[in-house]
Amino acid sequence: MLWLPSFFSAKVDSSGTGSVMLLMLPTWMIYALGVVAFWGVAGVTQKRSTDFISAELSFTCFSLAFIPLAGLIVWVGHLNWHIPAKGWALGIASGALSGLGALASFAAYRSGGKASVVTPLAALYPTVTIALAVPLLHERLGLRQVVGVATALAAAMALSYEDSSNLTSTSANTRSCAEPADRV
Repeated sequence: MLWLPSFFSAKVDSSGTGSVMLLMLPTWMIYALGVVAFWGVAGVTQKRSTDFISAELSFTCFSLAFIPLAGLIVWVGHLNWHIPAKGWALGIASGALSGLGALASFAAYRSGGKASVVTPLAALYPTVTIALAVPLLHERLGLRQVVGVATALAAAMALSYEDSSNLTSTSANTRSCAEPADRV
């Protein structure tokens, strides 16, 4: 994935030949946009998978997909395995917490949550990161960041709001989590 920024960026042609610049963004922004694209599509595939199988099996399939990706990174990358115990512990904790969050999202989809509601609510997780980054990582927020967080919270609440007539029609069409059809 480290090749992604160079693949999507292009140099500006100052010769006047009219060549089109694809993107002139910092590397971190290209990665962040990749997150938006990949996780945006993943929200739909996660919801659709829980239409056919249990949240637990959906999560297991989701988790298994990480194995070939990790293998590719180990094979292609030049990883330094000599890291302190704290680095291992934080990396493992990060994976475990991310896994629990993913499992919770699959359970929300499976128990009748609509992708258009569950996904924006789940996408509020950065607000927790921001709240923790200030005291734990000594990061500071400017007015622009505070307004951005407030706007994100307001947008997620607006996207997640459902009126009571929509809730009753949705719940009547949703399969129960207890259906045995997905259990073999």
